[in-house]
Amino acid sequence: MLGSVIPLRLAIAHYQAPFPQAIFVLGGDRAREEFSAQFAQTHPDLPVWISSGILPATTYEIFQAAKIPRDRLHIDCRAVDTVTNFTSLVSELENRNVKHLYLLTSGFHMPRAKTIATLVLGSRGIAFAPVSAPIAPSPSHSHSPESWLKTLRDSSRSLLWMLTGRSGASLNPKKVIPCV
Repeated sequence: MLGSVIPLRLAIAHYQAPFPQAIFVLGGDRAREEFSAQFAQTHPDLPVWISSGILPATTYEIFQAAKIPRDRLHIDCRAVDTVTNFTSLVSELENRNVKHLYLLTSGFHMPRAKTIATLVLGSRGIAFAPVSAPIAPSPSHSHSPESWLKTLRDSSRSLLWMLTGRSGASLNPKKVIPCV
C-alpha cells in the first residue's frame, strides 16, 4: 500500500506547489553549508532549513558573509544521522504547509538522501528537488556514491519510522552528539 500512496502524495504535492517553497540542507560540513549559502543567494524568497551540521555560530557566520538575513535561517540540531535529518523536521515543514523543497547535500550522499526523502517526505506529501553541492574529494568525501547497504539500512529505518514513529537512531552506539 505504501508503494502506491507515496507516489500519489508526491504527485499531488508537485501539483499544489510546482516550485520549491524552501531550501532544506543536510548539514555536515563547512563546504556544504557554504554552497548552501550561495544557493540561498539565488533564491532570496525561500527560507533555509539546516539540519544538524557544523556549529550554529559558524553556520550563521557563513550565511551572514553571504548576506543572507538571519531570519531566513532555521537551524535544527536534533538529528544524529541522515534518517533523523528528515524525521526531526518533517512535521514542522508539514505544519508550515511546505509542499515542495530543494534538498541540498553532497553528491556522494545524494542517492541515499533521495531514497530517505522519498519515503519520509513523500509519506507526508512533501516533494523535493535534489541539488548536489560540489564538494572536492577528501578523506571524508569521495565522488563515489555511498554503499547500497547504507541505503538499504536507512530505507528500512525510514519505513520503521513511518510505521511506528521511531527511526531506530537510539540503537546506534556511535550516535553523534547534536550541535550546540
